[in-house]
Amino acid sequence: MTTTRILDYFTALMADNESLPQTEAALSIAQDAYPDLDLQAVLAEIDELVVRARRRMPDDADVKQKVEALNRYFFRELNFSSNLNDYYDPDNSHLHVVLRWRRGIPISLAVVYLEMAEQLGLPVRGVSFPGHFLLRVSMPEQELMLDPTTGQTLSEAQMVEMLEPYVQRAGKSIGSALRVLLQPATKREIVARMLRNLKGIYLQTERWQRLLAVQQRLVIVLPGSIEEVRDRGFAYARLDYLRPALEDLERYLEDRPDAEDATVVETELHELRQRTQDGD
Repeated sequence: MTTTRILDYFTALMADNESLPQTEAALSIAQDAYPDLDLQAVLAEIDELVVRARRRMPDDADVKQKVEALNRYFFRELNFSSNLNDYYDPDNSHLHVVLRWRRGIPISLAVVYLEMAEQLGLPVRGVSFPGHFLLRVSMPEQELMLDPTTGQTLSEAQMVEMLEPYVQRAGKSIGSALRVLLQPATKREIVARMLRNLKGIYLQTERWQRLLAVQQRLVIVLPGSIEEVRDRGFAYARLDYLRPALEDLERYLEDRPDAEDATVVETELHELRQRTQDGD
């Protein structure tokens, strides 16, 4: 599949918040690295896991018992867990590879778990917690927070400890921050977080073509974020795509003329204009 068709497909998936197919959208991210990936075959693979999980649940089981059964199947039988040996491998964000090796990062494991939970009728949502994506289970009597790499229930004390470095940096109180950060994430937010994980990896490893692919998707997922347009412009510039780089960076400054990084962007624009003139 060509890059244009891949992006058109992704745009269609992200078109409506209410009907957004979270798992399919998350899975389609892998098409940047695996353009011939059969998405429907991978989705069918997850469906088969759901069929097997349902067989392990008594018909009269309550929500808690069903979640416990899903946890046993997901984490013990299937042996899904964190890829501690190569945590920053981009394949940890490619769901078909996560399914094959049963290894991933918190958010990719969570996306698979959430798909299975939804098909099983379980009230599980994702939580975009700083540094470690979580799962939130709504029980009639309580809310449980699960670690998607182990299935273990997290106590408030454990979450406070996990949150402490981020809160200290932001200068907020942990109690108020915790309540806000435990709210369920939207499907769009989950897809964006997966892409931003890859963005960080590709920036660090200077894989500019892959970074551009991620940035193109982020602009689609977050159409209101002019910062993602700016970052796409920088990615274009790294690859010497001068005209689209100019368009994105000029658009950013038009929208944010007083931005803190306006001088940096202006400097980049000056260099791009010079290179464009030299090439004419």
